[in-house]
Amino acid sequence: MEIRKMTAADADAVAAIEKEIFSDPWSRQGFLDAMAFSENRYLVAEEGTTIQGYCGYYRSMEEADIVNVAVAEPFRKRKIATKLLTRLMEEGIREGVRAFWLEVRISNQAAISLYRSLGFEMKGIRKGFYEKPREDACLMCRKIMDLSGSISH
Repeated sequence: MEIRKMTAADADAVAAIEKEIFSDPWSRQGFLDAMAFSENRYLVAEEGTTIQGYCGYYRSMEEADIVNVAVAEPFRKRKIATKLLTRLMEEGIREGVRAFWLEVRISNQAAISLYRSLGFEMKGIRKGFYEKPREDACLMCRKIMDLSGSISH
């Protein structure tokens, strides 16, 4: 499996995974628009010619908001999300990011456990953040404290 920068050629495959997983999915154009900004970073996990998962963030100064994390159903339980997020944070740290933020459905205990294993801490609840169905989100943060910027987990 290779983890690499997402390209426009990946947009169809990524949007298809997004549609399978999320009740309010991003479109192909949404991913293309997000990738158009140099501050944003999007990665894919690919085996052969198959996109297995992806993740991305929007960066503003020293903070990044992780907005997409997904692994296609047939490829779950292989640590793909862990590898994607670790690489995403490593690249962010090299670009000067010192805090990573994300929201996750309060009912998504598997994702919350994953984020905790990567050093994220619960910082609050965003009431009614999600729609389809309406649900609160856990606001989580991973701050980079040491000067080396290394990711530990």
